[in-house]
Amino acid sequence: MGSYEFPGGEGLPHGSPAYPLNDPAAAAGPDYGVLLAEVFFPELVEWRGVLARLGVPPQTAYEVAARAHIEGGDFAAGLVDCGIDQGRLVRAMAADLGIAAAEQVDPERLIVSDAHALVLLRRHGGHVPVKLFEKGGDVSFLITPERIRLGVVRERVRASPALAGRLKIVPAAALRAAVLQRTRPFLARNAVGRLFERLPQMSARVVAQAWQGIIVGFVMTAIPVGLVLMPLQMLAFLHAAATFFFFACVALRFAAVAAPRPRIVRPKLGLPPPNAPLFSVLVALYKEAEVVPHLLAALDRLVWPRERLEIKLVCEADDAATLAAIRVHALPAHMEVVEVPPGQPRTKPKALAYALPMTGGEFVALYDAEDRPHPMQLVEAWQRFRSHGPDLAVVQAPLEISNRHAGMIARMFAFEYAGLFRGLLPWLSSRGLVLPLGGTSNHFRRAALDEVGGWDPFNVTEDADLGVRLARFGYTAETISCPTYEPAPTRFGVWLPQRTRWFKGWSQTWLVHMRAPRRLAADLGWRSFLVAQVLFAGMLASVMLHPLLLATFAMIVVDLVTRTEPIGTARSLLLLVDVVNIGCGYASFLLLGWQTLTRRERSGFWKVVLATPLYWAMMSVAGWRAVWQLWRRPHFWEKTPHEQFTADP
Repeated sequence: MGSYEFPGGEGLPHGSPAYPLNDPAAAAGPDYGVLLAEVFFPELVEWRGVLARLGVPPQTAYEVAARAHIEGGDFAAGLVDCGIDQGRLVRAMAADLGIAAAEQVDPERLIVSDAHALVLLRRHGGHVPVKLFEKGGDVSFLITPERIRLGVVRERVRASPALAGRLKIVPAAALRAAVLQRTRPFLARNAVGRLFERLPQMSARVVAQAWQGIIVGFVMTAIPVGLVLMPLQMLAFLHAAATFFFFACVALRFAAVAAPRPRIVRPKLGLPPPNAPLFSVLVALYKEAEVVPHLLAALDRLVWPRERLEIKLVCEADDAATLAAIRVHALPAHMEVVEVPPGQPRTKPKALAYALPMTGGEFVALYDAEDRPHPMQLVEAWQRFRSHGPDLAVVQAPLEISNRHAGMIARMFAFEYAGLFRGLLPWLSSRGLVLPLGGTSNHFRRAALDEVGGWDPFNVTEDADLGVRLARFGYTAETISCPTYEPAPTRFGVWLPQRTRWFKGWSQTWLVHMRAPRRLAADLGWRSFLVAQVLFAGMLASVMLHPLLLATFAMIVVDLVTRTEPIGTARSLLLLVDVVNIGCGYASFLLLGWQTLTRRERSGFWKVVLATPLYWAMMSVAGWRAVWQLWRRPHFWEKTPHEQFTADP
């Protein structure tokens, strides 16, 4: 727009004519261009006095009005986007209407209920006046420039002069900040207690019920006692249990491997219309200062009308480094920083539950700080929702590892993700089975998310839990094709806490939803019920029992080599069981991942095969560590630093 110089020394390009005032001189020589523009954009008539006071050139006013019509946006917001200061806009509107103006709002003087405040925080478009208790004892009604019908307000003020003394116009950002400050205690209580108060049986606030604790305690006591008193019998029992869990997981993987894999064809994705539904994007950040510039660039590439997009950067209020890194950047109007007050539990789902009431989108997307989503991902998610009925509650985008060649851990992580997001999850989705969501790149239908209570602040794998809860309420989940790229951990010290948290969260999810097994089976159906047992209990039991199989196998082999006489039938059977369990477990894992790889990705497959035993041993360590944490620190969110985003050559 160039350099502005408004009357009073600020704004307007030098030599540009201001928007004409409705005076006799203008009437003597009408500007037919202005008159024609006002026919197509009636708001220019309502705003004529304000535009003149601001010294806005006619061409600028036309462009703002046209953009607002095309994108379904707000004329006042368009003026601010063109460089007009919000304070000057408010003062000009107040002078035109003959009412008072203020640039700051004292949150302690607001007369607003929690329910009213939530409406204000969520609402996009329209007006909900807010009462303010003035220092002199009077009560004012606060309005903002957003979506204001200037002509209607002007007529009401002229018809009732007393109303002018009660109205006060303030910047929308100032009113929102005051309402948010006033509502923070309620939002914090709501984030922690909403799900537990509405659906206590589906909250992980209580780790386990009494009967679950009794069973776990009995098992943990019986195993060491049995190994001392009846070692062979207990080993046989443990091998039988390991065989059961291993083959349940093997069967699930082989079912996904055996199913015909349709060729993935990415749908044709056009640009969304200007009147597309409002899309809310939540990004939880904690100690993520280094990735902020890359995150903002990735979010800026998302294709969606900016007037119909809101992005919330959800940060802990005491995370000074991340907040400072964000404040370095001039955020666009559709981005907002949400500061979550310190408090327990300090988890990602608690932060998301705090921010959700501030969003007004019909759809809600979730990303992590290190994510680089495909620019058209929101469009594909919206098209999938639009082509299905309201029963479709969530779509999961595939996660792709960007640094698969950065070492053994990154390579195995990428292989594991390929099997999960290209193989297992699409197979589960295609058969209408329960879908354990990934922790990012979920796109929710807001109505469904609200109905099931949102995220559980006490579950450290809120994604998997939410997938089961949505299924229990009768909703479906599907997968889409536009991926999100993220770096994998490259160091064991980073990988281990993250995998521990995943296993602990799966344990929490299983314990929560198995409080009433018959009810769970009735809610999910028997097929999804069995899948849930395998995905949560079976996977964890398998990795925990894996060292037992390896140790028994090694001892029997050593005994077989060092002894001259036969090892006996019992030991031979144990050896056979171990070989079959380990072999089938590795084979199903490798086959599921291999069939999802591209020809280029398969070139280093032999490295994956060689690393699989070590990687499974690492998962066993994480599994046992998760059980220990579940007992000692069930709601502790073990924060792991993210790798810098790098793309493989």
